[in-house]
Amino acid sequence: MSITTKKGDGGQTSLYGGMRVPKNAARVEAYGDIDELSSVLGFARSLGLGLAAEETVLRIQTELLTVGAVLASPPQSPAAARVAPLPPAWVMQLEAEIAAFERQLPPLRQFILPGGPQPSAALHMARAVARRAERKVVALSGQEEVPQELLTYLNRLSDMLFLMARAANLEAQGEEASFPIAKNTL
Repeated sequence: MSITTKKGDGGQTSLYGGMRVPKNAARVEAYGDIDELSSVLGFARSLGLGLAAEETVLRIQTELLTVGAVLASPPQSPAAARVAPLPPAWVMQLEAEIAAFERQLPPLRQFILPGGPQPSAALHMARAVARRAERKVVALSGQEEVPQELLTYLNRLSDMLFLMARAANLEAQGEEASFPIAKNTL
């Protein structure tokens, strides 16, 4: 079977279960951003994050497969019953990892400029894509039912990626690229 089906040539795609929708439908936009996020995380892994961070990112990429499946399965679709919901343990694990990073990292006293060595920069890119994906899922939730656990997971994930980027930058450089906050900006 070829990957080229030609069914999407007219601007339509299939959700899980076969329902056809426009390629720019809110649900497709949301899971498309999840796919992009996983790709950016794969790029970050290719840059050498260190064993512990690479294992964490690989776990997150695997979790994002489920997130994408949930988003590709409208609740009214018979296929939705075949997709496992997001386990609450995923959010709890992210929260525990966030707390561990917060204990290890210096307190944040100013804005951080995204960048630094390649692994840190890639994690900052992943964080930005995660935030965009979260916004798309919030927009979708205004139109259709979206599990609350999914919104919570994406919110925690972007926080986690921010902390991982800071940690990668500190590990490589010993400091973070930052800028002072002007008195009249806040």
